[in-house]
Amino acid sequence: MGEPKVLGEPGVLVRRSLPSEPAVRGSASLFLTEARRQGVRAGRRMLDVGPEPASEHVAAGLRVEPGTPVLARRKLLLAGDVPVRVATSFLRLDLFADTPLCEPGFLSPSLQARIEELGHRFGRAEEQLVARPPRGDEAATLRLDPGEWVVQIVRAAYSADDLPIHVLETVCAASRHVFDVVQVSGADEF
Repeated sequence: MGEPKVLGEPGVLVRRSLPSEPAVRGSASLFLTEARRQGVRAGRRMLDVGPEPASEHVAAGLRVEPGTPVLARRKLLLAGDVPVRVATSFLRLDLFADTPLCEPGFLSPSLQARIEELGHRFGRAEEQLVARPPRGDEAATLRLDPGEWVVQIVRAAYSADDLPIHVLETVCAASRHVFDVVQVSGADEF
């Protein structure tokens, strides 16, 4: 299945597996781990951390009303010096206000580990992938060519008690990504 033609930033193409392998999902940084496996020099920059109103899809994932203040942790992910993704973690403030998750900067060892330290064990997740035109400042942030689209992946994670604890929205420059969809063996027939 050949590689797609790359628009915009020449020669930049990264892969994203759906669903993420458990070892990758549990690493300190999904993107840094994926990029390292692909031989890509990866970087990341925290853009902002703070409360903002929940959009409709974030509110649905966190089971709150649209417009409810939620904690947003937004970062820019780079391949070399080229922006490829904006990843934003959304967390319920009724669960995580006044915790280390509200502090600026990257969390060590990982966001997932810090959530577990606060007593929430992962149970399941649901992911939705949508291709769409860029919104707001996404085109400028990702340095997209006119007419380029993005792929938005929204992953809602629920605790073992089915409590919505984390929504991750990843907005990817569509022309700089290949999405590998992996089927679990024994789950289907050819």
